[in-house]
Amino acid sequence: MGIIIFRSAWEEIHEVFGDGHDYDSALGDDEDAVYEEERTKPEMKYQDVFEPSEIRARLLTEDDDLIRAQDIPERMQLATSSLSPSATLSLHRSLTEEDLDDAASWVITRLSSRKERDFFRGDGQYHHLLSDLVQAITCALRYLFVSEFEVPYVWTHKRDYISFFDPNNPRAPVELLSLDDLWRLYAVGQKYRSLLERRGALDALYTRLGVHDDYFENEVRKKVETAEMASDATEWLIMKYREEKKNRFDIHFHDDEEQAQVRKPKMPSRVSAYELAKKTIVSKLAEGFGIKPQEVVQNFMSDHNTHFVEEQELNPLAYAEQFVDPDPTRARPAEELLARARMIIATELGKDPLLRQEMRNLFKSNALVSVLPTERGIAKIDEHHPYFNFKYLREKSASEMLQSPQFLNILAAESDHLVTVTVTLRPEAKANFERKLNDAFASDNFSDTARAWNEERSRVVQETLEQHLLPVGTKWTREWIKEEAEDYLAKQCAQSFRERIDVAPYTPPSLKRGDVPSVLAMSWGKGDPHKDSIAIVFLDEAGRLREHTKLNNLVDVENQDEFLDIIKRRRPDTIAISGFSITTPKLSRRVKELLDSAKNSGDRSDELPSIPVIYVHDEVARIYQHSQRAEEEFSALTSIGKYCIGLARYAQSPLNEYAALGPDITAITFEEEFQQLIPKDKLLTALERVLVDIVNKVGVDINRAVTDSYYQHLLRYVCGLGPRKAQVLVKKIASMGGNLVNRDQFIKNGLLTTKIFLNAAGFLRIIQDSEPKPSKNRHGEEIDVPDPLDNTRVHPEDYELARKMATDALELDEEDIHDEHPSHVVSVIMQDDDNEKKLDDLNLDDFAVNMYQANNDKKRHTLNVIRGELVDPFGERRADFILPTDWEVMTMLTGETRRTLRVGLIVSVQAVRVKENFVIVRLDSGIEGMINKRYLTDQALPVPQVVKQGQTISGVIIDVKLDLPGDQFSIELSSRDSDVSAGDSQFRRVKHDDAWDHAQHDRDNEMLQRKKRAEVDRTRRVIKHPNFHNFNSQQAEVYLEKQQRGDVVIRPSSKGANHLAVTWKVDDKLCQHIDVVEINVDPTGQTAGSKFVVDGTHQFSDLDELIVNHVQAMARKVEELMVHEKFKPGTEDDLHLFLRNFVAANPAKSAYGFTLNRKRPGHFNLCYLANKNSTVQTWPVRVTPEAYYLFDTPAAGVPELCDAFKVRQKSMSLGGGLGAPGGGKTPYSSRTPGRTPAPGHATPGHMSVRQIGRTPNPYGGASTHPSAPAPGAFPQPSYGGASQYGGAPSGFQTPSYGQPPRPPPSGFGQPSAPPGVHPSRAAMIQGNNWPGGF
Repeated sequence: MGIIIFRSAWEEIHEVFGDGHDYDSALGDDEDAVYEEERTKPEMKYQDVFEPSEIRARLLTEDDDLIRAQDIPERMQLATSSLSPSATLSLHRSLTEEDLDDAASWVITRLSSRKERDFFRGDGQYHHLLSDLVQAITCALRYLFVSEFEVPYVWTHKRDYISFFDPNNPRAPVELLSLDDLWRLYAVGQKYRSLLERRGALDALYTRLGVHDDYFENEVRKKVETAEMASDATEWLIMKYREEKKNRFDIHFHDDEEQAQVRKPKMPSRVSAYELAKKTIVSKLAEGFGIKPQEVVQNFMSDHNTHFVEEQELNPLAYAEQFVDPDPTRARPAEELLARARMIIATELGKDPLLRQEMRNLFKSNALVSVLPTERGIAKIDEHHPYFNFKYLREKSASEMLQSPQFLNILAAESDHLVTVTVTLRPEAKANFERKLNDAFASDNFSDTARAWNEERSRVVQETLEQHLLPVGTKWTREWIKEEAEDYLAKQCAQSFRERIDVAPYTPPSLKRGDVPSVLAMSWGKGDPHKDSIAIVFLDEAGRLREHTKLNNLVDVENQDEFLDIIKRRRPDTIAISGFSITTPKLSRRVKELLDSAKNSGDRSDELPSIPVIYVHDEVARIYQHSQRAEEEFSALTSIGKYCIGLARYAQSPLNEYAALGPDITAITFEEEFQQLIPKDKLLTALERVLVDIVNKVGVDINRAVTDSYYQHLLRYVCGLGPRKAQVLVKKIASMGGNLVNRDQFIKNGLLTTKIFLNAAGFLRIIQDSEPKPSKNRHGEEIDVPDPLDNTRVHPEDYELARKMATDALELDEEDIHDEHPSHVVSVIMQDDDNEKKLDDLNLDDFAVNMYQANNDKKRHTLNVIRGELVDPFGERRADFILPTDWEVMTMLTGETRRTLRVGLIVSVQAVRVKENFVIVRLDSGIEGMINKRYLTDQALPVPQVVKQGQTISGVIIDVKLDLPGDQFSIELSSRDSDVSAGDSQFRRVKHDDAWDHAQHDRDNEMLQRKKRAEVDRTRRVIKHPNFHNFNSQQAEVYLEKQQRGDVVIRPSSKGANHLAVTWKVDDKLCQHIDVVEINVDPTGQTAGSKFVVDGTHQFSDLDELIVNHVQAMARKVEELMVHEKFKPGTEDDLHLFLRNFVAANPAKSAYGFTLNRKRPGHFNLCYLANKNSTVQTWPVRVTPEAYYLFDTPAAGVPELCDAFKVRQKSMSLGGGLGAPGGGKTPYSSRTPGRTPAPGHATPGHMSVRQIGRTPNPYGGASTHPSAPAPGAFPQPSYGGASQYGGAPSGFQTPSYGQPPRPPPSGFGQPSAPPGVHPSRAAMIQGNNWPGGF
């Protein structure tokens, strides 16, 4: 029933509320303003919304857009693996036809040692095919780097061109390049491409230099065959012609256009000793050696000398005298000038690219690697350590280390500072090289002068070797072995990975090979009956989740019925089981028992087929269950349910499971011992290549990839595609409706560019639903119709060949199929029951020979492929599914391996059940074992008397019993003392390398044993004091880290039995160690001495007095200064920055402050900045129990210390010393050339009062002077002699022992007191009453 409102009521409503149009004008203005604001607002881009890291993760950067747009295979555009999160765009240019011949000759010698053996040696198996190998390599390089086809395309569709085909014997082709060879060829070709770019850069540099050098053009440039040589040649050119380029100037005329001057940032310059010497007269002296360095190299490279030495009349020293500067103040001795001349020639020889390459070649064939442990390594690397294998490696040939992980382990040990590595040459190889270089340099004359010059030349050769060539060879050899070893290990991981994924889906007896099974996956997790339930998931043959459930157990009848009901309803082809503990086999046994009982129940109507119950590898499932992908796909499932999804998918397609991991694939362990030694990018590249091989071998259903996100992970590995191109391809197909009819649509609809289509077409399958129809409708219009060849591995460029073969096999004429689709005959032959016989009747050899003779086309392998595809399109070519072995199941469930459970090892076990004749035990990993009564004890005792339930005992493994079909895993042990007491060291010991330095090992072992004996023999001191601990210095510092400032540790001293060390905490991570001499010490070390002396001046009667009157007194002084307003926490650099900022903000003021001296605990630094143009000066402040010392001036408190600084600084300013406007030198922590040595003829700045391994003396040395002050007085500090602060500071004179202070310079009176200091105090500080003052 409707509601009626009368007109009068509406009028009343309008009068009260209005008609709704009262504010139309205002609203209209607002809308116009909003529209205008929206129109003028800048367009929002995704770069404005997302973080850069998010943009990179979504592949939306500008580089990603460029990769998507370019008609180049994606992987060929990247510098690293497309799986790498840090993959970057490669900027290499493509090769041209002109580059191919040089590239082939360069690549062929670097392919493999096997190719060299079989093709290059006269007695090689395929030596007669060497020219064919060169042609095959040229073709492969053309396909890879000119046409830009990926390796799988060349291997699948162009294999005829990398194989030897003899028209006279077509049945015996020879495979010149394997799939591994093609990948190696691609990697080496990339290096050649990089070399070309380096050569181009070298030529450009030579052109820019604008010089003409015959040696470079005729000798060096033609022999640049490696990246190292290109780098050497570049360095050589810069060294030789840099000065010429600097000195060259351009001529500008008045009518030239003025070029705007662009200010470039000033770069730091480094001038070497060679460049300095080259600018002096010494370069002329170097010419006196009579032969140019490049001429020496040419002599060395040739069989006989082509350049001869120009003899000198004077001997070297007399000749050098001619170049001595006549000015005695600048003159250098002739010996020094001669040494510099030798350095010039040695440098030029050592930088020569040809000589360096010869040295690298010498190292490649004659390098020896030796290893010695560091002091830390001697103690840490014992016989059970994995590094023990090479701990004392001695002169092992480098070539023996290329195919093993040993050198990578050596480098890892070196980075841990456990060993040192040396690379040397065989002595005879080094001697031959040195002799040959001497012969190329020496004079043939026999005069005394010539012999003297030859001695100088020999010194040059020695310097060249030691300073240049040998270091270059050593560095290169380390990198060469490292790279080769990494490549070898990456290849091993890739091979292991290939064995795992190059397998078909699991094939139960009910299916034919290649069919995908439906899978019921089960797991009990960790198998705890009180916590874990049994997860069950069912995936159909298309990989769709059809059912999932959880059961508490399989013991209750209700749960058993539910499980059997699922089996009867779903009828899975197989049941996959795995888990995280050794209880998983119990689940497997229970499932088998239930299936057997159901089959034998007698109810024939519901009889179950024989369903295999299998274990599957779960490494991918373990990663998947916690992944974001699993959460997005199956958010409703538990973690164990997602784990079961991973198990089921693995049984259906291991390839798809691994491909879906993406970059996480490196988390899978392919080689347990050394995979972590391989760089991640290199490992990703190796694994990605395997995925690319296998995915293209299997093919990808493009229509399924568009609709199935899980299956879509395979698309990125298709030839020509990658993550970016696959992503955009899927989007384009989805926008068309999500389904393709034939391969032609890739081009017609612009889905793929030309090169990408040629790469990918043969690997993207389009499954046909019906036989082909005419390609035109009744109106003559082109329509998309299916083509049966689109569901084969046949490439579209070979479709005509396939149609011709099908026509011949069916014995049809062209007239018979005139009105049909071109591929109609293909559909007919595929559906023919007798197709295999009809195709076998074709003479493909004659067909191939005719094609070769007519058009020079090589198609023998292609014809075989077409024949196979017509019989079985995209047939299964992979190996059978590999079930895990018993040991693999054991490792998967427990983590135990053959190495950890080998017979003879001693393990700890817990007794879980004690019986009359045996004991059931359990290892930590959950594996159960048994100890029979005869193996329990050597004595004839009842079992319950020997062991109790729950007791932990040690046992020797005597047998490992693995019964995979019966789901039984156990071990047998012996706990007899006679078996256990022998130990298992011989089984755990690491075998050392054959190249072993036994003598050094024995010496270090003896030294280590002596240290251990000394440690045992040393009497531990026992002093009854709460602060005493048997610590060393490091242990004391660690202990005090958690204590308060001023806390103390008293400990034994390394200086002897009559010394103690007192360590007290100055600040966080800063402790001072004080040496204390004990008087009347107890020789047994059980009690403390009667007196304690610090620095020879402070005596204490007991340790408490020492702590209170000495340590705590110093701690109070330190605390007093640290709470002062002028103290700044942090480092000295922080204080310097503060002072500079303060003076910059207050130009009329100077500034100073205190900070802790972290290098000398218990001391402070006083830093002072006079003005913004001066440098920060640092003065030492030392703390004693009685006073602070600024140099040798004591101050009782912090105010007095500040006053002493001001007075001293004022006097230095008036005296023109430190603090003068021009700035001065920092008193210490500097290196002043020509500093006058301190007493004792040692440069103060290089002296240290600290002895290695001794507790440092905080007072700069014990004073034994007769006038030393008694305890309680201010002791005179020991600055001036062996100062802790590097001697007397520059700019003023610090008084030394017994020396009066230097008076101020004449013309200056007594300096006045600084502002704020009382005149009497200033006078006292200036030296009236204080010893050693100013």
